[in-house]
Amino acid sequence: MNNWKISLKNLIHKPLYAFLSIFSLSISIGLLLGIQQLDTSIQNQFENGLGTIEMVVGAKGSPLQLVLSSVLHIDNPTGNIAYSEVAKMKKNPLVKEVVPISYGDNYKGYRIVGSTLGFAKVYNANLLEGREVENAMEAVLGNDIAQQSGLKVGDTFVSSHGLTENSIEQHNESFKVVGIYKPTYKVIDRLIVTNLASIWHVHQHGGHEEQEHDDHEHDLQEADDREITAILVSFRNPMGLMTMPRNINANTDMQAALPKYELERLFRFTGVGVKAISWIAYIILLIACVTIFIGLYKMVRERAFDLALMRTYGGSNFQLFRIIGFEGILMVLASLFFGFLFSLIGLHFFVNLFKSQFQQDIILTFSTDQMLRTLLIVIVISVVSIVLAITPLLKMNISKILSDEA
Repeated sequence: MNNWKISLKNLIHKPLYAFLSIFSLSISIGLLLGIQQLDTSIQNQFENGLGTIEMVVGAKGSPLQLVLSSVLHIDNPTGNIAYSEVAKMKKNPLVKEVVPISYGDNYKGYRIVGSTLGFAKVYNANLLEGREVENAMEAVLGNDIAQQSGLKVGDTFVSSHGLTENSIEQHNESFKVVGIYKPTYKVIDRLIVTNLASIWHVHQHGGHEEQEHDDHEHDLQEADDREITAILVSFRNPMGLMTMPRNINANTDMQAALPKYELERLFRFTGVGVKAISWIAYIILLIACVTIFIGLYKMVRERAFDLALMRTYGGSNFQLFRIIGFEGILMVLASLFFGFLFSLIGLHFFVNLFKSQFQQDIILTFSTDQMLRTLLIVIVISVVSIVLAITPLLKMNISKILSDEA
């Protein structure tokens, strides 16, 4: 019988010890891999969702809320601002592109965003089929919505007031689907894009102004009393990024927020929680390794007579090391397998929870360096525990052990 079979039989004869050791080590591995991968994936998802947006301008309030609501579309807006501000901002020589957005309605929980043709360019979104919006009450679907709703080019749908799904406050007018975007894996995949005239029309702010391709907002500038939710801005050079936000915040009744800066602040706050969970996982890891050490050390002590007999029949220290060491290695290998399994189950749960809360899929991103570093830490601590447990074999007094048992 080879050493692997002997070690496996030893574990089977100690089911409670084996279960506790493997379970605790698996939990720690699953927590470490899962929380690190989830944190990396969410950060990449949010940063990727910024597109070319360098500044967002909206109503006074929380700058983080402004970014989450108007850039990532996972929060409520801070309020509205005058549409006339768009024309003023376009005249600034530091500004490269200005994209106004307006929203407040949804279809089955998916936000309907009114904007210009520049909105799709922000996310580098191209049409899969159909055409861009040309007239009021036309819409182009993000790829996720097209797949999940079953809507096709030519279909119509009725929007509801608010940003969450409801059938109580439905509008009378229906939108017509004129196009579907290719998947971008950005926020636009889960948005329904129309023009500003459509948003104003369904809220009884005016009629159906027909607009041309590149001049969506041109005919609408006549109505200075109209409002939008926010303005997405990109700059020609870093000078705009350095001066404009401060000027807007100090001298206007609006606020300017920098998406990258606000997300970095957000990740600093969430990073505290990630570190706390990681430390808990490391503590569980240490407890698991101590359990393995105690179990193996106890086994060496209890089976000292059997091990001493093996030595008298020609067994070497290395052979004894392998019998005991393989038992620990089997537990570590089983823990790695179940740890990966637990992390996948946990990630699947959180991805579905995130999707149900924010109508957004998370693309899981594997950080190979981080994963290898975590696995190396687990293996090193486990191996140290195993080595410490079998070192008494080196000091074993064979003649004393045999005489005591005789």
